[in-house]
Parts: sequence; C-alpha cells; structure tokens
Amino acid sequence: MPRKASQIVWEYGIRSTSKYKEMEKDNSMSEKEARQQILDMVAEYARNYHGADKPYVAGDRIPYASRVYDEHEMVNLVDSALEFWLTAGRYTDQFEKEFAQYLDVRFVSLVNSGSSANLLALATLTSPLLGERQLRRGDEVITVAAGFPTTVTPAIQYGCVPVFLDVTIPEYNIDVTQLEAALSEKTKAVMIAHTLGNPFDLTAVRAFCDKHNLWLIEDNCDALGSVYKYNGEERLTGTIGDIGTSSFYPPHHMTMGEGGAVYTNNALLNRIIRSMRDWGRDCMCAPGQDNLCGHRFDGQYGELPKGYDHKYVYSHFGYNLKATDMQAAVGCAQLEKFPSFVERRKYNFKYLQEKLIAAGAEEGLILPRATENSDPSWFGFLMTCKEGIDREQVVRYIEGHGVQTRMLFAGNLTKHPCFDQMRAEQAAGAVCYRVIGDLANTERIMKDSFWVGLYPGMTDAKLDYMAQVIAEAVRQ
Repeated sequence: MPRKASQIVWEYGIRSTSKYKEMEKDNSMSEKEARQQILDMVAEYARNYHGADKPYVAGDRIPYASRVYDEHEMVNLVDSALEFWLTAGRYTDQFEKEFAQYLDVRFVSLVNSGSSANLLALATLTSPLLGERQLRRGDEVITVAAGFPTTVTPAIQYGCVPVFLDVTIPEYNIDVTQLEAALSEKTKAVMIAHTLGNPFDLTAVRAFCDKHNLWLIEDNCDALGSVYKYNGEERLTGTIGDIGTSSFYPPHHMTMGEGGAVYTNNALLNRIIRSMRDWGRDCMCAPGQDNLCGHRFDGQYGELPKGYDHKYVYSHFGYNLKATDMQAAVGCAQLEKFPSFVERRKYNFKYLQEKLIAAGAEEGLILPRATENSDPSWFGFLMTCKEGIDREQVVRYIEGHGVQTRMLFAGNLTKHPCFDQMRAEQAAGAVCYRVIGDLANTERIMKDSFWVGLYPGMTDAKLDYMAQVIAEAVRQ
C-alpha cells in the first residue's frame, strides 16, 4: 500500500534527525562540513520526492504552465535559508550579475515581482533628476488595451494619461501605423509588452521614440529569451528600450516563485531605479553596509542639517521592492537552465503549430505568427476563432477534455470594472485616457481569442493530445 506524503516526510525527518545526532557526536565536524551534509540530504530528498513528472496518460489535465526545476533549486534555497540573511545578499548579487551578463546589459536590479518591476520602471521616469524629460501628472504614455493590466496601472497611479492603440492579428502586438496619430504635445513615453513572447516591432517603435524624444519601457515579462534583429544585430528583447522588465512568477519563462527584474544600460536611470527600489534613499550602500562613499556624516542634502546621516537621506519617494535572497537563490539555479527552457519553448511552438495545421485546425482558427525580424521565446500559443466559430464552445470543449486555456489577459482593459469610475469621469468631461481609433482588433481578441501553454515541461505526447483536442473543438 503506498505511503502517504505525511508519512514519507515524517520518516525522512527521523532519518535526518539521526544524522544530526551523529553530527553532534562528531565534534570535529566544521560548520562548512555540517552545512554540506545538510545540503546533500536536501539534494537526496529532492531527487526522491521532487523528481520528473509521472508519465503522461491521455486525458490527464495539461496545465498552461508549470515550474520546471530539480534538486539544484532546492539546494540553493536551503543554502540561503541556512545563512538566514533573508533580505538581499550574496545570491542577489550573483543573480543580478549573471542576469546582466545573459542580457548583455550594464545594470540589473532584482525586485519582488514583475508587477513591481513595471511600477519601478514607470516610477523611475518621474524622477526630478531627469529634468525636462521627467514624467509628470497629465503627461501621456502610449500603450495598448489588449494585454495585462500592470503594464498600464503604474501610469494611472502616477496621474499620467494612457493612450490606447490597437494591435494586429495574428501578431497581437501594437499597430505601429497608429503611433503618429497617438502623439500629442503631452506624450512622454511608450510602455508596451511583447505579447506572449512575440516581440513587437521594435524597429518602428524605437524609431518613433527617438524621433520624438520619448522614453521606451519594454515590458518583457512574457518574452524573456526572445530575440529581435535590430539595426542588423540580434538583440534580446528588453534591452532595446530605455528600461526593460521581467517577471519570475511560476508560469513565466523562469521562476523564483515571486520575483522580477528591472534593467537598463543608462547609468542615471539605474541610479534612480536603485533609489526608488530601496525606499527612495540617496545612499547606495547595500543592506548591512555602511559608509561606502566615506562621506556618511559630512554631506549637505536638501534643507537637512549638514552632516545628516546619509543612510537616511531620501532623494525620491520610493518603496521597498527588494526580493529576498532565498528567491534569488532559486533564480540562480533557474538561470543555469534557462537557455534550454527557451529552446524547448521554441520547439513546442513549432511542433504544436505543425500538428494543428496537419489536423486542419486552420479551417476554424487563425494561428499565431512571429513578428518580422524576430525569433520568439514563446510564452503561449494564441489563437483567434474565425467567423462562425464560437470561442466559448471551443474553450469549453478543450477545458472539458483536460487542457487548460487562458484568454489574452484583459482582452480590452478599458471594458473592465477598474475603468468604471474613469469612464464616468471621462463622460463628464475629464481626460482620464485616450483611445486611438476603434480598437477593432482588441475587441475581436476580447471576444474570439484564447491560448494554450508551451512551457518547457510539455512533452510531445501532451502536445499531440492538445492538437487533437483543439482540432476536435473547432470541428464540433
């Protein structure tokens, strides 16, 4: 009879306790040796009880995303916990350095979520240190309504006016032909996401921003590892704009459980990012570090007394958005695997696409297409029902046969309850947001589009079954 999980954990705890008793008897064992013995036991535990998924059986539920990890993440996590530093520490330093190397950017700041990363990126542009380019209340930020709300929320929270453009189908990214129509004397920035891993037209958007001296924030939370050929050079998305953001939530390309990052090549922007992430303080010392600059008690700041402790001088209205070192420890292990994650996502996209075409799914579905000059690290496989095909029926069939689906996030964000008050104020004459055109494709996506997952743990057997079920759903 199979043992219950609680029994397994209890028995493992008993074995571990006996090992600790042996360690106590051996007074010659150093802290380093004791730590290594603990980590060896953690690795053994992970291999025994967190191993590979059970073999897939047709009909088993297939989630749109899942964590992919092994004993290395768990060992790093426990290693960090044994230090009990808890806040940002050596694993954070390691992750920021290695992630910057991967992206080929100068500066990376680890934060506690992708949403915080977006908040911090937009907040950075409100710094007085930016002079005439400072983002102020009433300034406009160009974006799209077909996406995730936290790409837009920071602009609203800082009193800016989002300007919504339509997207194209089947790329599902910003329609760059509308950019000039969206421009006004109040436009200061563009903040948009690469939809489900598919890069938006960075050539056109970057050129528009450069022409009009606008900031560009790339929400790269769903596109880590995607490549775009910019000015003849292959670049990772998130590195072409002024600021890029990432999310490390479990469904994303790599995970820390919770976590995110903000990155830039601009030294001034990095200074502001670090300040606002760390309570808005002026001091750049790391947690637990004092007087790195050697002038902690002899500076003059604002109207404070001369020599006021620099560790408690605030140059911005900031937050505490740091991640813990335990999260960073998991991220360091994930980052080692990350290139293989990207390749598997690309493989899964191509494999599912070919299977769906072979099954005749294109008769009822518009399949996704990569943006020109891009090589996406696909987050999901997004489809739009053709005329006469009812999305609700299709999705109900697919879900009923054990395949998890998702909508394209908000669909049309302006139709959600969070906009109720803004719509009412707009109707009364206020300018809370602007819409360019009729958002026809955004409306269609809201009514007709859905997607399924492509996470690295997908097997060919799972993809075969998904293709079969999707094709059946369209034909029913």
